[in-house]
Amino acid sequence: MDATRNTVLEAWMAEHGYSSNSLADAVNRSLEQLTGRPGGLDGSSVRGWKAGRVKWPKSATRKALEDIAGLPATALGFVPRGRTLSALVPPQQEDPDMKRRTLVGGLATAAVAAASPGTASPRRIGMSDVDRLQKRFAEIIASDHRHGGRLGIEQRAAALADEALNLQNAGSATQRVRSSLYASAAAFRSSAMWAAIDGRRYDDAKTHMREAQTLAEMSGDQAIKFRIWSHTGTMYRHLGRPADALAANDVARNLFLTRRDPLFASLGLARQGAILGTAQDRSGMRRTFDQAQEAMLRSNPTDYRPVWMLAFYDQAELDSLALSANLALGDYPTAEYHAHRCLSALRPHMIRSRAIATTRLAHAQLAQGAADAATATAMKVPTDVATHHARVARMLQEFGAALRATAPGSITAQTWTEHAATWRTTA
Repeated sequence: MDATRNTVLEAWMAEHGYSSNSLADAVNRSLEQLTGRPGGLDGSSVRGWKAGRVKWPKSATRKALEDIAGLPATALGFVPRGRTLSALVPPQQEDPDMKRRTLVGGLATAAVAAASPGTASPRRIGMSDVDRLQKRFAEIIASDHRHGGRLGIEQRAAALADEALNLQNAGSATQRVRSSLYASAAAFRSSAMWAAIDGRRYDDAKTHMREAQTLAEMSGDQAIKFRIWSHTGTMYRHLGRPADALAANDVARNLFLTRRDPLFASLGLARQGAILGTAQDRSGMRRTFDQAQEAMLRSNPTDYRPVWMLAFYDQAELDSLALSANLALGDYPTAEYHAHRCLSALRPHMIRSRAIATTRLAHAQLAQGAADAATATAMKVPTDVATHHARVARMLQEFGAALRATAPGSITAQTWTEHAATWRTTA
């Protein structure tokens, strides 16, 4: 075997399940968090490390790799220029930072041992634990799109956030795993926040928001930061506070992620457009939606994106936000246009989104004087959603009130009243 080969790095990669390509991707993401710019490594770069052709990577790359491994570069088999591997041992033993790491690690091990009498060593927390949490997160996302806003979804998401945090104290883990656990906890907490927003439980949503923001900062994950701040903007939009909504959404839009990925830029712009509609800024709203559409067309559908993004943001969601904005502005024909586009493109699992778009379409039709068509549209909302989703229920109540004001005593109004009465008997 080649004596210069970095067998230490190879062993660490095998232990933690990294291929050359996956480690390169992980280091690139870590570099982006450190420098604000994505790294340019690929599998051949890592193969050069393993073969010993690169004995001491550049400083930023070393720091990114150390953050992933939770170890100094020398402990991964790298050798500083002008030095030999054997010459590194004494300085490592005297290095103050290493002493601190050893002391902290020893204290952590002692604490776990004290908490678990009779256990020889703490449990090793790995990416398999993170993967298990991610599967549960996908289940939460699916439940949200089917039902949305329900207290049970909020409670399950909050409990899973706590479970992710508890794993931090359940054993030893690399920095990569710890960051991933914080990101998972933030993701679950942001889903709890969204369920509370969707269910109009705004005080609870604010509590989840504060916890989610803290966890996202600890994780360093830009995608989850985007999700949380974007949700915050939506919450303030629903509360009728467009200035706060714009400020929160700007935090999401100013993340580096939106400059790297046009699809995130598009979502940030589309939600900005919805806020501008609430703020009655007609020209700003139209300009922003044009930019959102252009960014979506520039996005690459094969790029990696988190499950929550893939599950909901597409052309149908962009049209749904445009529908909301034009409805708020009183441009009912344009709102109806976007409603039909949205409903024709919605994926089958988007049950909650379909109910919202259908209800908004009914409002747009009624505002144009088409009471019969509007009532027929509103009656398409499934009973389960109409009775268990707070936002949809309120929008349908408002539709009924507007219908009675528009066509008092009419057969259409009576038909709607009788239809709505069946919800009370089936709820």
